[in-house]
Formats: sequence, structure tokens, C-alpha cells
Amino acid sequence: MIYKATFRLFLANLLLYFLSIKAEIPAVIVFGDSSVDTGNNNELSTILKSNFQPYGRDFFGGRPTGRFSNGRLPSDFISEAFGLKPTVPPYLNPNYNITDFATGVCFASAGTGYDNATSDTLSVLPLWKEIEYYKQYQQQLRDYLGDEKANEIIQEAIYLLSMGTNDFLENYYVRPRRQLEFSVEEYQYFLIGIARDFVTDLYKLGARKLSLGGLPPMGCLPLERTTNIMFQRQCIEEYNQVAQEFNMKLEILVGQLNEELKELQLVLSNPYNILLEMIQKPFSFGFDHADVACCATGYVEMGYMCDQLNPFTCTDADKYIFWDAFHPTERTNNLVATHLMQKWGTKFL
Repeated sequence: MIYKATFRLFLANLLLYFLSIKAEIPAVIVFGDSSVDTGNNNELSTILKSNFQPYGRDFFGGRPTGRFSNGRLPSDFISEAFGLKPTVPPYLNPNYNITDFATGVCFASAGTGYDNATSDTLSVLPLWKEIEYYKQYQQQLRDYLGDEKANEIIQEAIYLLSMGTNDFLENYYVRPRRQLEFSVEEYQYFLIGIARDFVTDLYKLGARKLSLGGLPPMGCLPLERTTNIMFQRQCIEEYNQVAQEFNMKLEILVGQLNEELKELQLVLSNPYNILLEMIQKPFSFGFDHADVACCATGYVEMGYMCDQLNPFTCTDADKYIFWDAFHPTERTNNLVATHLMQKWGTKFL
């Protein structure tokens, strides 16, 4: 518990820092996959959901919300750090409306990716649909606040984009179609092209302050390590190498778009190094477990395989880097968000 208190204090100090320099960020607007989905999949006909216990057991009120974690996600912590709400509401949840969304909204859908074929795998929102919902949101915002105020929010808001892992782990490496069409490097460039179009589309719709999320060391996810039994469940270095290469291509894209699009402030939020450091040196961060997750056995569980009927879920998630076999714990999300904010937070002020 001492680590939870310490990092809550650190986040509070970070919040005070941003407020002290008069940060004027009116909203946080989120696109992506399960790393930032705050509950949109609850409203979809998909098996990829987490709106049941033990998910959310360390969230406010101990309730599951559809977040793939025991608590909050990085986007929630970033919203709070900018002096906004401590949680970002999901756009598809009928319990929220434009009054809630005016200061932050999430269009992300767990299981999606840049590639439409990725979202088709589990019947979740494709990236183009997230954009369509964002267009609806813009109109609702204008109806609610008027054009001038709405346009100000649209231009001054911070846009968080986090996706890509599913394109490789749930699509390219498990579905033969894409491997027949592309080499790994060709597929990376295919996704980069979609990322370029996505950022450009948001720019044309008024967005100016964007954070493009990089890939984590995806070969070190417990689910992937489980498949590496012959090598004592070590990280799959091929997957980590692909993640690093993709992040380098994203970094080049960020530089290109900042040059091409006037007034664009685009940054790369790369979680790779901080997460790998946690995994390689867990005790330095106050973790006891890096290769196995908290939920049940922690080797293969995700979604409905991580449920309240399983008696093996750990009692203290703060000791684990991963909550289920694919997703980090709230404490890990807090650390990653804090690290990323230190890297680029002031660039938007």
C-alpha cells in the first residue's frame, strides 16, 4: 500500500505542477484499443468485454466499468493530471451525455487496431467508426455550446491515440491472410500509412494537439510468454523487435507530420522503455511479479477467462505489473501515464 500512496502523491504533485503554469486544456479525447477503452465495448455485441468482477475492483466504488484493468487507465490519469475529471467517460455509454463529454470523451474499443481486419476478428469498433462517432460528438458539442466555444475546445483539446498491439498479436501473427499479403516490415508500413491518414483526418476536423501511442514490449505480455514454454517463458524477442521497429517508424511519421501540417503539435507517447524496465527490474518499482498476471493463474486469462468465479486471483494487484495476461494493473498504468506526461506534457501548454 505504501507504493500506491506514494504514486498518488506523485500524481497529485504533477497535477499541481500543471495547474501552477496555468494549463488550459479543456478536454481529453481518446481513440484506440483496450489500453484506453473505458467501456465502449460494453455496448457492442462482442465477447471482448470486462464489465464484470474482478475487473474494476480497485476502481472508484470497486465497480467494473469495462476497463481492462483492476482500476483506471493511463488516459484517466492523464485527464486528471491536466486538471480535468479523474476518469474519461465512454461515448457509447447511455448514462452519459454531452454535458459529461464536454471535458473528455473516449471512442476507443478493446480489440481494435489500425487495420480493419483486426477489428473484424472480435466484432469491435474499427478505427473509421471511432472517427464517425467523433464527428457526431463535434456536432453535439456545437449544439450544446455554440460554434465558437465548441471550436475552441476541439482545437485546444488533447487527443490521445493508443493502438497497434492487436494488429500484430491478434491479426498478423495468428491470421494467415495478412502474412500472405505482407512481410512484417511491409505490414508495419501498411499500418503507418493508416496512422498517417488517421492523424491527418483528425487535423482536418480541427485537432491540433495529438499524442500518438507507441507499442509496448508485446513479447513480454504474460499471454505471449506462455506460448514460449520451450524457452522457460522468456519474452518473445521477435515480437519486441517488431514493436521497437514500429515505434521508430512512428517517430519518423511524427516528425514528418509536424513539418507538413501547419500548427500541428504531434508527439510520440512511447511506453516501450519504461515498461521493459519495469519487467526487467520489477523490484526497483515495487513490484513482485513481472512474468505472471494477477488474475487467476495469470498465464492466459483475459476477458471472460478472468472472472469472479476463479478462486486464484491475487489479493494485492499493486504487486503485479499485469492485471490479466494482456493488460497492466492500475498501478502500472499510473506509472506509465506519469512517465509519458513528464516526457511531453508541457509541449501542449
